[in-house]
Amino acid sequence: MRNIIVEELIQKPIEKQEIEIVERKGIGHPDSISDGIAESVSRALSETYIEKFGGVLHHNTDEVQITAGESFPVFGGGEIIKPMDILLTGRGISEIDGTKIGVDRIAITAAKEYLKENILNLDVETSTVVECKIGHGSGDLVHVFGRKDSVPSSNDTSFGVGYAPFSETEKIVMETEHLLNSRDFKKKYPEIGEDIKVMGLRDDDKITLTIAIAMISQYTDDLDHYISVRDEVKGKVLDLAAKFTDREIEAFINTADSFDKDNPSVYLTVTGTSAEMGDDGSVGRGNRANGLITPNRPMSMEATSGKNPINHVGKIYNLLSNEMAKEITEKVEGVQQIHIMTLSQIGKPIDQPKACTAQIITEKECSLNSVCADVEGIMDSWLENISQITQMLVEGKLRTF
Repeated sequence: MRNIIVEELIQKPIEKQEIEIVERKGIGHPDSISDGIAESVSRALSETYIEKFGGVLHHNTDEVQITAGESFPVFGGGEIIKPMDILLTGRGISEIDGTKIGVDRIAITAAKEYLKENILNLDVETSTVVECKIGHGSGDLVHVFGRKDSVPSSNDTSFGVGYAPFSETEKIVMETEHLLNSRDFKKKYPEIGEDIKVMGLRDDDKITLTIAIAMISQYTDDLDHYISVRDEVKGKVLDLAAKFTDREIEAFINTADSFDKDNPSVYLTVTGTSAEMGDDGSVGRGNRANGLITPNRPMSMEATSGKNPINHVGKIYNLLSNEMAKEITEKVEGVQQIHIMTLSQIGKPIDQPKACTAQIITEKECSLNSVCADVEGIMDSWLENISQITQMLVEGKLRTF
């Protein structure tokens, strides 16, 4: 029997709490770029290990550091003065039984491909310096991966958390960033860079969005053009938010802007990310595994991106807990809100956690006993088939930031 525990959650449902704060750092934020690169390198190594050796070998690539460069953005133009430095570190296996792979080459290629695909106005070859310092994994950890057991052993004593469903504010914050960074939106508004941060505050029945958007200088002719785009985007955001709530909504964009005609100060960039001119980035310093930063909810401090997808419970259990929570709220009638916490013990099979706990708020007409068996069944099924998480990660089907 797995250590599954279902109990009542004694607190106000999220939508009835007076204050709620939600944040998302968009894909062009330096911390998110670090997360994205780390996960891309891990996935590239995993694919190569499967091709060359028949399975994923030990690696962790979750130590990506971005040191900002220098730039000179001006309306209608601008240039990069100093490239940003991107350092890839961690551990990986480069040789098994005389067969070698180019870990550095794979990692650098994956990092550059990720940047080209996601930061559209960044010239990767001239505006970045990507350096790889990934070392070799230790023999004992290699041994863990080489065991014939069907279920890997946990690499650490750690925990993961998840919750569902998203609140109105959480949905709005997430969907706002998705809209602004969608390819269709970029086609209509090429002035909008990928470095977007959305901060949501719900104060009772009023939701306030404070949004930072890195505007791209070459597509922004002058201050009037900048203001026009900013105002149009604000309207689009308010229209989007209205689809998710009947609450009052207010939005602010680039609140540090100064529109002094003689000396304007606005959020203008050459590439669309603040990493070009002053903002550094690190893995795990931004969004949690579900894509948000949510102080009203249970959160783990674990950096998810770049950790190996086989036995690193700091990664697997956060993603697992979120998948469990989502399925439970979708399939079990009467569950209003659920928090899940999953705790490992180092060396123990990852499908046998020390504890996997569901804390539930039920709808008024339902009791905890009426949903308990269905909740336990879903949790047990996910643990029994925990390799699904690994497969989804290798295929790029799970978000990690």
